[in-house]
Amino acid sequence: MSNTPDRYSHGHHESVLRSHVWRTAQNSASFLLPHLRAGDTLLDVGCGPGTITVDLASIVEPGHVTGIDRSAEVIEKARADVGSNGPGNVTFAVGDVYALGFEDDCFDVVYAHQVLQHLTDPVAALREMRRVLRPGGLLAVRDADYSAFTWFPLDSRLDRWMELYHQITSRNGADADAGRHLAAWVASAGFSLVETSAATWTFEEPDERSWWGGLWADRILHSEFGRQGIEYGFTTTQELSSLSDAFRQWSEVNGATFHVEHAEVLARTNER
Repeated sequence: MSNTPDRYSHGHHESVLRSHVWRTAQNSASFLLPHLRAGDTLLDVGCGPGTITVDLASIVEPGHVTGIDRSAEVIEKARADVGSNGPGNVTFAVGDVYALGFEDDCFDVVYAHQVLQHLTDPVAALREMRRVLRPGGLLAVRDADYSAFTWFPLDSRLDRWMELYHQITSRNGADADAGRHLAAWVASAGFSLVETSAATWTFEEPDERSWWGGLWADRILHSEFGRQGIEYGFTTTQELSSLSDAFRQWSEVNGATFHVEHAEVLARTNER
């Protein structure tokens, strides 16, 4: 486990992992895929249950992919889900983003999805990622920008959910709007920028709305998000119940939409 003071604002309740296991290389790393080559060695930082990690392993085969996460519980889930039928070129391990347990210059690619927004010192983490990249190696980072999220129909309770999310993450020393800072953080860590882009997850079809709305309705009530909000004195169980109801009611509105905005950065280490 990590010895850093960072506190994860979501935790690992089923409602959180429900979102994480939905993620694939296609819906969460498409900006990186054209740059991958067979034989690349790749480090997936903050890999969670490993669904993206396994996809990446199939692309760079016979190159090896290592997925790390600070949660031993989640790493065990990743290993169990891959099982004996998974790709033979992927490894999962518990790791600390601030002190990666690898030698200098040992990866061709480092990928981090929805990680930097949860850290108290994202630039320090990026410097550590640069350390383990080979000269000319590629960094790929993608993070949400919560203030850029949009939804319809408007609802003051969803506005309050957004405010509460920022209160909790700020109290944890993290930045919910990390996406807009990615390029600056990457440059501060000593990388040369290659490309910046943006991408959106859109939930508008009935099944998409039901999944997204239900996910957040459950997360508000049962994950670390709600527990931390109460612990910090930012909210009450009554308010959390109202916010949860807002997501379920939003999901039932014909024509409702929810857009989750992300920023993406590709960067290179300098040739040495």
